[in-house]
Amino acid sequence: MVALHLAKHDGQVSSEHQENVFLTRWLATALKQHRFPRETAHDIEWLLKQGRTLGPRAKMRHKLDYLWRSCTGELSAQNDLFRLTYALETAKEMHWVYRLLADREWTGKNAVAMNDSVNAVYLSYSSLDTAFDDDGKQIRPLMARITGNVASLEKLLDRSGWQAKTCPDESELFQLMASGGNSHNND
Repeated sequence: MVALHLAKHDGQVSSEHQENVFLTRWLATALKQHRFPRETAHDIEWLLKQGRTLGPRAKMRHKLDYLWRSCTGELSAQNDLFRLTYALETAKEMHWVYRLLADREWTGKNAVAMNDSVNAVYLSYSSLDTAFDDDGKQIRPLMARITGNVASLEKLLDRSGWQAKTCPDESELFQLMASGGNSHNND
């Protein structure tokens, strides 16, 4: 991010396309020169693939910002809603389906059909409206329907300070809760 800022300051990067090319090249060099611990190689390779295949749509700067915040502890200092939003946006970028559903799409005859083989997370608008206070702190469980590789989403949520707890009534129904018992009310 510092190298990108300096390149922008020097006039070498002035568009989203140039930003993507710069970051992709910089990461390729960093990987080749082993600038980061071996444990990060998988993440860097994933970022490179994103940058090379998606071009500017990869939003490399945003992905790097997320990795920085999640690895430096800055993400944990953010409010519950911010951390959840970050996790869900990252899931979307990892090709998860993410949708907010109106009450009529959540249950009943107009409910959206779920497919167990699709990585998807669906949130209820009404649950989202009541789950957070004005400061973004969770005050009630957030209801979600999750299909596909639930374990991978749980890992992503965990890195953002969230947990997905299964509801005994339905296999696809989960309560999303900020880790550490941040919820004031469990109704």
